[in-house]
Amino acid sequence: MSYRYIDTHAHLNISAFSEDVDEVVSKCGEEEVAVINIGTKESTSQRAVELAEQQDNLYAIVGLHPIQTTSKYHSHEEIGEGSKPFKSQGEKFNSNFYRQLAKSEKVVGIGECGFDYFHNDSGTREEQEEAFVAQIELANELGLPLMIHTRSSKDGKLDAYEDVYQVLKSYAKVPGNIHFYAGTYEQAKKFFELGFTVSFTGVITFASEYEEVVEQVPLDMIHAETDCPYVAPVPHRGKMGEPWMVKEVYKKIAAIRSEDEERVREQLLANAMRHYSL
Repeated sequence: MSYRYIDTHAHLNISAFSEDVDEVVSKCGEEEVAVINIGTKESTSQRAVELAEQQDNLYAIVGLHPIQTTSKYHSHEEIGEGSKPFKSQGEKFNSNFYRQLAKSEKVVGIGECGFDYFHNDSGTREEQEEAFVAQIELANELGLPLMIHTRSSKDGKLDAYEDVYQVLKSYAKVPGNIHFYAGTYEQAKKFFELGFTVSFTGVITFASEYEEVVEQVPLDMIHAETDCPYVAPVPHRGKMGEPWMVKEVYKKIAAIRSEDEERVREQLLANAMRHYSL
């Protein structure tokens, strides 16, 4: 094993990294960081697998992001060609396509899937749920963990966490991860009961509202991620996020919990290896 850290949720497979992905991967190697790249649709899922098969320290998760299930305009969740905003075309989840991708030994999960009420309105729930359930069923079939995207509405009236929990409780027979966790500790406990972990991003290095949850959740149920190229952690704020920056998330988790950095590093590494069978 040539890495000491794992970024469990990154997007080196999108166009933001089209010009410098080799340099970023090399930097990750120097920093002893492994990376799990997450698919958001067919093209980015295929790209995630291609990258993973080229490098020992890269892995892939393949699937359809909830905001990709409808034809909506989005300016932040994914960078389009030339770093311009992109327009989602609205994809249907093709189980056969993703089943073929998942034959690669470097594919370690299915997703990211779930509910997004922040970018999509309540009228899109049917399309989102159809894709969500289909991905759960494929994960069940293949015995792979799920990568879950959960984002509530801006006004807080549409609770994506509760809706995701109810769907997982009804359909999921495999464990998974609630990525970019921003829910409560009480909500986290419900996911733990289903065998799901939670992960934290660089946001915890500059926003204090997550500290109580980071303190309370069991250390063996936590992952660290960057969700790069977004939310670069302190001291890299203002720059495009890269996976090697996940080391700052590891350090912040240890600081918030007042625990030894090396012990936290070892446990989070073990968590990711266990969860994704690395």
